[in-house]
Amino acid sequence: QVQLVESGGGLVQPGASLRLSCAASGRTFSRYSTGWFRQAPGKEREFVAAIRWADGNTRYAYSVKGRFAIFGDNAKNTVYLQMNSLKPEDTAVYYCNAVPPVYDFWGQGTQVTVSS
Repeated sequence: QVQLVESGGGLVQPGASLRLSCAASGRTFSRYSTGWFRQAPGKEREFVAAIRWADGNTRYAYSVKGRFAIFGDNAKNTVYLQMNSLKPEDTAVYYCNAVPPVYDFWGQGTQVTVSS
């Protein structure tokens, strides 16, 4: 079983940056493609970014392309989301999971609030 713990969220002003971390324990996470998802108040959870461990290929939601970057550290079993030029519409709880997501892997997420 895989357990995921997200961290790094916070309250920031528009234009600021944050780096989220997702630490995995249990089975080696690198056997999966890994992604970040987010859920804003009153909205469904949506895909943000993913990385394929086999070749490092990444993909992003259109809304974050060019501003966010996903990368990982296999040795630490950790995946990161570097978020730059944050906007109020990026406000959400951010989660990591396998791609496609596995129900049992959802963690508590980390809150990101972008507000002036």
